[in-house]
Amino acid sequence: MRIAKIARITLGLVLAIFFIWLIASQINPAELAHALRNTNPAWVLTALLAFCIGYACRIARWRKMLLQDSPGLSFKNCAGPLLASFAINNVLPFRSGDVMRAFAFNRQLGTSPGIVLASLFVERLLDLLMILLILGLILAWFHLDFERFAGVGSIMLISVSLLIILILLFPRLFTPLVRLINRIIIKLFPAYGSKLAAEINKGLNTLIHLAKKGTMLILILWSGVAWLAEGTVFWCIAMALLPAIEIPQAGWLALPVGTLATIIPSTPGYIGTFDYFTIKAMTTLGNTIAASTAYALLVHILLWLPPTITGGLYLIMLNIRKSQAKNI
Repeated sequence: MRIAKIARITLGLVLAIFFIWLIASQINPAELAHALRNTNPAWVLTALLAFCIGYACRIARWRKMLLQDSPGLSFKNCAGPLLASFAINNVLPFRSGDVMRAFAFNRQLGTSPGIVLASLFVERLLDLLMILLILGLILAWFHLDFERFAGVGSIMLISVSLLIILILLFPRLFTPLVRLINRIIIKLFPAYGSKLAAEINKGLNTLIHLAKKGTMLILILWSGVAWLAEGTVFWCIAMALLPAIEIPQAGWLALPVGTLATIIPSTPGYIGTFDYFTIKAMTTLGNTIAASTAYALLVHILLWLPPTITGGLYLIMLNIRKSQAKNI
């Protein structure tokens, strides 16, 4: 296990360095500095506002997922753990923030790890579905061929989207598979297998509850607004770099392309991978490399810095309160 982790970290570093080298080898530092120097702060502030709206929607969506098991859960009690998990993911490897969200805040959330893990699973599926939907719409809008642009055919895009919809709307279909997994777990780990199987069952029941038409519709609406807000962030940063960015609408293509690039192994914060493919999306529609690089840097900073600071501050304050409680 340790060797696998070291190998994954090494691969991520190598790929990050490779993509950073690709970016650096194509840009003129003077042109990059000129594009950044002319950034319009009003559009950056507008992007920050859109960013905050997007995260508020994500918090509201997560709270909706947990309400069945924790009816008294407040927006405030959801906000801290979610922001903390994003902050940890931005600075530590192996999706450590997701692990923390699942196991470190159960008392505050009034729920169990199995239910939180199920909510994270649904969260990822909803996000991927929104990204694929936006990607398909933007490629159609700009009349781009998906297979030439992304390397896979449109049939793959449609198939993945349909599979996600199937899982979200009909989780009962996977009940036999879950039961089989539970039997294997109990057989392999008699000491704590029953507890783990119970958490998995709780997770499945959560998925079944969330699949109800009314609940899933609300979750899809929150997801749609969240990703429209994030798309607005990408567009506003493009507007902030006018006239260096000649086609600001390309920001809507950079959103799904840059986001999907985070699947590639990289460092925490997706340094290099996110930036390279965001630049590729911007230049595909006619923007210069220097302006597109400035754009990718600004977008990356805006997506990384606010949740890292706010989530980090929340963890610091939480630790201070815990220390004070122990001393009383």
